[in-house]
Amino acid sequence: MINTSDFKNGLTIKVDGSPCIVVWFQHHKPGKGGAIMRAKLKNLETGAITETTFKSGTKFEEVSLTRKKKQFLYSSGDDYTFMDMENYEQIAMQKEKLGDLVKFLKPDAEVEAIYIDDKFLTMDLPLNVELKVVSTVPGFRGDSVSNLVKPATLETGVEVAVPLFIKEGDIVKIDTRTGEYVERVSK
Repeated sequence: MINTSDFKNGLTIKVDGSPCIVVWFQHHKPGKGGAIMRAKLKNLETGAITETTFKSGTKFEEVSLTRKKKQFLYSSGDDYTFMDMENYEQIAMQKEKLGDLVKFLKPDAEVEAIYIDDKFLTMDLPLNVELKVVSTVPGFRGDSVSNLVKPATLETGVEVAVPLFIKEGDIVKIDTRTGEYVERVSK
């Protein structure tokens, strides 16, 4: 059993019978009453993220996950096809089951499929992906020092805010958790 004092980011527990992953947590001791644990949990079955509080010392059942490497092959309408990297089996997933993950998927991208008891739940992207800038407004000479940003459309169709010195054709690193620009990649 897992106690609230054992919380850490990425921990998988059962809350109300559903497998959830701890996204964020904070121990809070109000002036009056007992300590509580504030937590942001992502339900692995529905993908919903909820904020909740637990009394300090609440116990939870730990869930063990199985992760399998998959490779994104192609999309056809709302179906996204992935190939298992071990046995080359192909599976098709619905767009709504994948959620915001589709914004960062490009062909041949490697993802991790998450299973509980051989039941598929969701996919996980790497923390950062490298994508090519397809369109953006041009920058001006001397724009490399300021912290101003401009919109840029990437090869997957997602629009992100990038610094002014980024131009079309550049490859940028994007944080998949927040969808924010991290750095320009020189190749």
